[in-house]
Amino acid sequence: MTVEAEVRIVEARAEHAPFVAWVTLTAFRSHLEKGFWDFMLEEEDEAGKLHYLEALATTEQLHWAHYSPFIVAEVNGTPAAALCGYFQEELGGAAIQTAGIEANARTGRSEEQAAEGFARAMSVMNVIPEHVAGTWIVENVATLPEFRRRGLVDRLVGEMLERGRGKGASTADISVFIGNDAAQRAYEKCGFEAIAEKRDAGFESVYGTPGIRTLRRAI
Repeated sequence: MTVEAEVRIVEARAEHAPFVAWVTLTAFRSHLEKGFWDFMLEEEDEAGKLHYLEALATTEQLHWAHYSPFIVAEVNGTPAAALCGYFQEELGGAAIQTAGIEANARTGRSEEQAAEGFARAMSVMNVIPEHVAGTWIVENVATLPEFRRRGLVDRLVGEMLERGRGKGASTADISVFIGNDAAQRAYEKCGFEAIAEKRDAGFESVYGTPGIRTLRRAI
C-alpha cells in the first residue's frame, strides 16, 4: 500500500532559518562549482557558511535573505523546498548591507574578513539584473535532492506569484545563471520568458559562467 505524501506550502518561520540558510547557499551555487557565498565565506567550511547564513536569515534588519520573505514546501512535515519573493525597493540594496554588518558581528566576522570576501565575490555586481520599479522578484530557489522532480517548485512559484499579485505587483522577474538550462526550462513552464541578460568576462573568469539571464512574466 502506497501512502501519498502530504505537501503543505507554509510561510517560513524562525525555526526554518537553518533550512533557509541551506537554500540560500544552494541557490547561489546553481549548477556551478562555487557560488557567491562560497567566495564571500571562502575561509569557512560548509558548516561555517551555513552558520553565517543562518545568522543572516535571522537579523533584526529584514532583507531578501531573511527567512521572512520565504515560503517553504513541507513534505510530511519536513522542509523540502523553498524560495523567496520581494520588492527590490524594500528588501534589496541597503537592507542586505545593513543585515550583513549585523550578521558579521553575530558570527565574529571581522571587517577585514568581510572586505576580503567581497573582493573575491564582487564581480557578480557586474551582472546583477536590473528590475523595473514595483517588479515582484522571485529568487533563492532550491529543493533538497531527495525531493526533486515532484513539482514542488511549480507549486512554490505559483503561490509566490499569487502573493506578489496580492501586494499590487503586475510583473514578476526571476533570474538564472547562463547555462542552467534545467532551471530556465522549469521557469518557462511557469510562464516566464527570457527578456535580458548581462555578461561579463571578469565574472566568468571567477564563477565559470558568462553571466545572468532575467526572465519575466505578467501576474
